[in-house]
Amino acid sequence: MPNFLHSIFHAIASAQNEQELNNAIMETVGEHFGVQRWGIHLLDDHTSKDGIQDIPDVCMESNPIGRYVVERHAPTHEQLILSPTSWKQLCPRQDHEHVMTGPIICDGRLIGTLNLARFSGNPAFDANDLADLSALCLHLSAKLATLRTKSVTFNSQLASKLTPRELEIAELVAQGLTNGEIGTKLWISQNSVKQALKRMFRKLEVSARAEMVAKLQDVLN
Repeated sequence: MPNFLHSIFHAIASAQNEQELNNAIMETVGEHFGVQRWGIHLLDDHTSKDGIQDIPDVCMESNPIGRYVVERHAPTHEQLILSPTSWKQLCPRQDHEHVMTGPIICDGRLIGTLNLARFSGNPAFDANDLADLSALCLHLSAKLATLRTKSVTFNSQLASKLTPRELEIAELVAQGLTNGEIGTKLWISQNSVKQALKRMFRKLEVSARAEMVAKLQDVLN
């Protein structure tokens, strides 16, 4: 079992972006912990199309399990917090017979949780499960911090390739304005906007407005 856990650590370390990181967890964690439902919930991520938020109810602050993780930045499971009767009164769902949640930390703050759930008829989580989750959350937190630092550095480098005026034009393109509308707003000719966009495309190594906006999405206002 420890060797399998190390394979999860390796998969986390090999991830090149947050989507690959999520995939690494989704493909391996269920088997290791013997759970039927599991997933990462990022508190600053509002999209669910990529499957990151598979178990949203487990990590809400109104839930004492989630509240424990929020307050202590430490993993826990329901039997450390509540009696079995109290837990079932709080969460009667058969697919959440037993739950365990761990923190994902970045820059000293909670940015997400890793949530595990076992269906009715399965054993409760134990001390070994909790220790493994703690180690897993440590690796996840470190990897996410690395990925986000690289992202900030990359975006800063992209932005530095453009002049303040070009960044202003990019922001207006992102708002959906045409070349004529941008020219009117900035008091320059439509041809000046066109030529500026050509220079910007070369600098950013893109060929279309949508591609440019996508590449600059994290630095545009």
